[in-house]
Amino acid sequence: MSNIKAIRGMNDILPDETHYWQYLERTVGRLLRSYGYGEIRLPVVEQTELFKRSIGEVTDIVEKEMYTFTDKGGTSMTLRPEGTAPVMRAFIEHKLHALEPVSKLYYIGPMFRHERPQKGRYRQFHQIGAEVIGVDDPKIDAQVLAMLSHYFMAAKIPDISLQVNSLGCPECRPAYREALIDFLERQLSSLCADCRRRYTSNPLRVLDCKVPGCKEVTVDAPAMLDNLCIGCETHFEQVKKHLEALEVDYTINPRMVRGLDYYTKTTFEMVTGSLGAQNAVAAGGRYDGLISDLGGPELPGIGFAIGLERLALMLGEQSIEPPRPELFIATLGEAATNAGFSMLTRLQRHGIPAEMEYTGKSLKAQLRRADKLKARRVLILGEDELQRGVAQLRYMDESRQEEVALGSLESLLRTEIDGA
Repeated sequence: MSNIKAIRGMNDILPDETHYWQYLERTVGRLLRSYGYGEIRLPVVEQTELFKRSIGEVTDIVEKEMYTFTDKGGTSMTLRPEGTAPVMRAFIEHKLHALEPVSKLYYIGPMFRHERPQKGRYRQFHQIGAEVIGVDDPKIDAQVLAMLSHYFMAAKIPDISLQVNSLGCPECRPAYREALIDFLERQLSSLCADCRRRYTSNPLRVLDCKVPGCKEVTVDAPAMLDNLCIGCETHFEQVKKHLEALEVDYTINPRMVRGLDYYTKTTFEMVTGSLGAQNAVAAGGRYDGLISDLGGPELPGIGFAIGLERLALMLGEQSIEPPRPELFIATLGEAATNAGFSMLTRLQRHGIPAEMEYTGKSLKAQLRRADKLKARRVLILGEDELQRGVAQLRYMDESRQEEVALGSLESLLRTEIDGA
């Protein structure tokens, strides 16, 4: 009988990798809380209609990539392909707008898209996302981008740059849409089948197409930045001014349209040269009409999502030390082993990371095990030491050893750990 394996594109994250993820999650949680964000936890499955209404029916995500099924009650359900729409659904359902005029929320969790698996891009992938609801001032756009830059600095992620664009609003986008359709009609024979099918229903998606021929023929396509209304142009100029005041470096990418239909005005990506073609490690934008489109109040919003798999790949090239046991207990003899086991449990209950060998191996084998675990200290306890109430404490990083009283071991460890 063959072994059952993980589904293609859905990966196990093993113990020698999880410390990178924990480092990224700890860093972002600490930073977001300092900016006033609260965590929200959401179901991984939602009604399919939520994503059709928010992301847009004529998008690759909805048309090709969603994991959708009908439950036993006959309802169409979808594993969430992104996090913003579920946050907005919860925001509306629980009337969070009635609690605070401005809501700042963040989430961490898995998303699902049936894409071709490749480096840093999988069918189950994890995102850190943050949303600000209730403010349309350009200063909040700049603060969100400054916070995102702050995170990459705090997490020590190198080779990251910020790209920004504006996608206009319902006032100025229709005229741009018509100009873009006119341009695409003249290039129709050079477009891929998908782009020919949807160039009139969703022409901005053509600019986001990854097919080389489509990218080539749209190089000279009209840009949204050249067709902004006065309000959107003023908003974008103010965002840039505030970014410069906050000393946040950026470049303008007029071709950036993002793959979701709900974006308006400011859009952005954090990109890297370290991951090949999949160069975006974080992205987002403003979505001022999304909440009302989903049946909520007329409130503006802006947010972003960070791809954890891609950051973990980049961190893997750095030295992020996994957690180390503070103490490994090596014992000789049954009585010493039993005493060591009681001591181990007591230390662990008091929050001191400790380990020991359970199978009665030789002292040499136990010390090899301690070295493999990179334990900071080894307590060597034999029958004679147990009778005298002492043990040998070896400091593995310093190559020194001293005798310690068993009764004072815990307080000694606590003092050394707290002082480290």
